[in-house]
Amino acid sequence: MKILCVIAGSCDESVTATAVQYAANAMQARGADVQILDLRSTPLPIFNPSSKDSTEHYARIKAMVDAADGYILGTPDYHGSMSGTLKNFLDYFWTEFAGKVFGYVCSSFEKGLTTMDHVRTIIRQCYGWSMPYGVSLTENDVNEACEVINASVQQRLNMLARDLVVYGTLITQQRMSDLQSDEAATFIARYRG
Repeated sequence: MKILCVIAGSCDESVTATAVQYAANAMQARGADVQILDLRSTPLPIFNPSSKDSTEHYARIKAMVDAADGYILGTPDYHGSMSGTLKNFLDYFWTEFAGKVFGYVCSSFEKGLTTMDHVRTIIRQCYGWSMPYGVSLTENDVNEACEVINASVQQRLNMLARDLVVYGTLITQQRMSDLQSDEAATFIARYRG
């Protein structure tokens, strides 16, 4: 299972980044091949369809997106929705997400429910599979050394890591089978090479 973890915050001491890194470590411990895309250090300019291929980091990020079987998308809650950084990332890619599995991490004082629902809506429009829950945390759940210190949040992140690897593996196997099949009665048929 190849998983791309996307950090879409902008703060240097990011609660979101800390939680995503925790989940990434837990997935690696379960045998997943995990890459982290930190959009703070690898930014994409505002999406412009006519020039997206020529942006500085696009080719490298596209290769990471294409290689992934699943994703964790991490974002702070900005006014009840995702960060502009995450929305911009999602604007660059869509067909690449079809048939792949997504988990969500949100730093929020409001539980991040609307934020994660907004991201789920976008992923559903891209024919991706979302985990039925996400993980929300606040700055009180992380210490100054950038460690998750809340046992309940640790448990949720471990559950997300486990479920993304387990269910993601099953869905990835079916997606690959459907891509190689000639059966027409599957949504993935339109994505065959």
